[in-house]
Amino acid sequence: MQRKFRLTRSEDFKRVRRIGKSYAHPLVVLVAQANETSTQHVRVGVAAGKTSGTAVHRNRAKRLLREAMRPLLISLASGWDLILIARPALVTATLADTRSALINLLRRAKILAADES
Repeated sequence: MQRKFRLTRSEDFKRVRRIGKSYAHPLVVLVAQANETSTQHVRVGVAAGKTSGTAVHRNRAKRLLREAMRPLLISLASGWDLILIARPALVTATLADTRSALINLLRRAKILAADES
């Protein structure tokens, strides 16, 4: 994922977690907040806690989320900050399962167009 699409600062993560709206799925949790600044891009942060397993499992889960999100970025409404939090079941999921979960969550949050599949 390109740097302009990443949510990297700790303050931004805390703000989105504190103010944003949460949407849950068995594989991943989405926390979304409209960005007040005049950014033209959606910024995405990825996190995996220790409940996801060892460092190898957490890193795999984060790579899987980034790769599943990459083709969806062009279909998203601009001006949102998103955090994707991996759940333990994501470690055994496939890329197709992960992408399907993300599409489901983004539609529920009304950030993704309904005709995207």
